[in-house]
Amino acid sequence: MKLHYKKYGDTGDNIFILHGLFGMLDNWHNIARALSEHHQVYTIDARNHGQSPHSPEMGYSAMAADVMALADDLEIGQFILMGHSMGGKTAMLCALLHPERIQKLVVVDIAPKTYKPGHAVYFRAFEEIPWHTLESRKAIDEALSAYEDNAGIRLFLAKNIDRLETGGFAVKSNVPAIKAAYNEIIGSYPLQGVYPQPALFVTGADSAYLQESDKAGINSHFTKAVYKQIPNAGHWVHADNPSVFLAELSEFLT
Repeated sequence: MKLHYKKYGDTGDNIFILHGLFGMLDNWHNIARALSEHHQVYTIDARNHGQSPHSPEMGYSAMAADVMALADDLEIGQFILMGHSMGGKTAMLCALLHPERIQKLVVVDIAPKTYKPGHAVYFRAFEEIPWHTLESRKAIDEALSAYEDNAGIRLFLAKNIDRLETGGFAVKSNVPAIKAAYNEIIGSYPLQGVYPQPALFVTGADSAYLQESDKAGINSHFTKAVYKQIPNAGHWVHADNPSVFLAELSEFLT
């Protein structure tokens, strides 16, 4: 599968950035633009997200293979890989399967374990709202407000909605495929192998996604793992406190 991507910058090491569930490459625009001063940055839409192709298959093995296929297509041998949430799990798998190609690894607010379901209301919103009848972005936000109180999360979800040429809107992500694979997306996968290169695990101080008890298991596979906690940030670390996130990231990359 040929993933949709956007490139920033023309010099320096290559960095691939992978978004989380219901995200897309635009979520990382500001971070990618800042990093592009010293790196060549590729923000990437995962399969069934953004403008990447749809497929009934949505497992981590497939998503990891997609990333490596993109690197092959771009004739990039080695690269730095960063992923948030679902993208972080994908990045970890890529690093363990292809340690010789991943120069450095950055995992943002996720651990390789099973999480409790927490997205059912968003699936309902995508499935129940009559998107084709809506006439404006304001109407989209109003429709989503029946499912989500947080305006920032509503804006995040609304990026999955595209305007139709014939009028109205439609969901552009492949919700049925994502829903069918949801248990795997929030689940764990057996870690195999060792990634011996530097690995940065970034967490939000207000997030509970990565616990102290997770570190021993991570360290046994990512032998040069270091951990940084970003203050005044939740799960969307890079959006909640971008300046501190970028400072920690830049120090790790250099």
